[in-house]
Amino acid sequence: MDDAILTLNAGSSSIKFALFRHGRERPRMAGGAVEGIGEAPRFFVMDEAGAVVHERTWKQGAALSHEDLLAPVLDWVEGHLGDKRLVAAGHRIVHGGDIFTGPARLDQAALDRLATLNPLAPLHEPHNLAAVAAMMRLRPELPEIGCFDTSFHRTMDKVAARLPLPRHLHDAGVRRFGFHGLSYEYIAGELARLAPGLAARRVVAAHLGGGASACGMLAGKSVDSSMGFTALDGLVMGTRCGAIDPGVLLYLVRARGMDWDAVTALLYRQSGLLGVSGISADMRALLASREAAAAEAVAVFTLAAAKHIAALAVSLDGIDGLVFTAGIGEHCPSVRAGICARLEWLGVEIDEPANARNAGVISTAASRVEVRVVPTDEEAMIARDCAALV
Repeated sequence: MDDAILTLNAGSSSIKFALFRHGRERPRMAGGAVEGIGEAPRFFVMDEAGAVVHERTWKQGAALSHEDLLAPVLDWVEGHLGDKRLVAAGHRIVHGGDIFTGPARLDQAALDRLATLNPLAPLHEPHNLAAVAAMMRLRPELPEIGCFDTSFHRTMDKVAARLPLPRHLHDAGVRRFGFHGLSYEYIAGELARLAPGLAARRVVAAHLGGGASACGMLAGKSVDSSMGFTALDGLVMGTRCGAIDPGVLLYLVRARGMDWDAVTALLYRQSGLLGVSGISADMRALLASREAAAAEAVAVFTLAAAKHIAALAVSLDGIDGLVFTAGIGEHCPSVRAGICARLEWLGVEIDEPANARNAGVISTAASRVEVRVVPTDEEAMIARDCAALV
């Protein structure tokens, strides 16, 4: 009998899932999502070829809990396992803090400890944990395993992890953690497979999507990251501002009379590409728009990305490779070109035809920095981490 692992990535508006065989060359069996949570939920499943094989919808405004939405996912999964046995559910959890430095079995005590980190990742952590709790109620005998976006950065340089605040705050855990670690761990593994010589050197990986960050890696280990204490820091993102002068926050509270809830909503949900453009948080929509504000948002994004990549080159004492990944990084040649144009002084030179067709290597032979496009797969990384624990 073969084993199977279910992976879950629960957010505020969607729950993404995938089903994996354990120990197979091509382990993914199916994937899908529940989208439109809080509006008109839609549950769909895709087979290994990407064809939709099952679909269910709910009425507009249906008030459904994570338990209500995960029950049909589990029913479908268990109805299509055949002779396979579901041995674990692996969950992407954004913040592990100092509590978890690697994948771990979760129980109620672990959830209670992780809930203390909710204020540090308000867009993600509460929904991540709600899915774990729902699964515990639905299938109490099934092992639930947490896989943390912060864990990969446990090797971060101590000086890079330090915030310039009083020591008692650092001792209380106020430091830089780094995020998107599941993606970076997967990219480190892929790079070791595709280009082992480069993987052993100084590489900056840029995870560019609705959430965006960059990570400086030496020999496949995290040295520094653009994200810090929370996933709000660093690059400009879809609706998040990224790095910002803290004096702006003081001004918003003192001079504009905003309370902390309003400031939180502004920084997490109303800023970034959406805030600058006033049009959309979706890079595809901005690239297709003729509005000047859309072009400005794209320019702000590319400048911020280039700045942080250059800063990570400082942390690495140089740069030998640059990897683009995630939705924007993998599929937006013009954005990659805009970022790389600002890094020419570092020796970055891209091959325009290769970049236009999203080739695996998009740098020229003369480029001092090898530039690659490597698709990420956080779900596969979760499944691998789970397989090591069951």
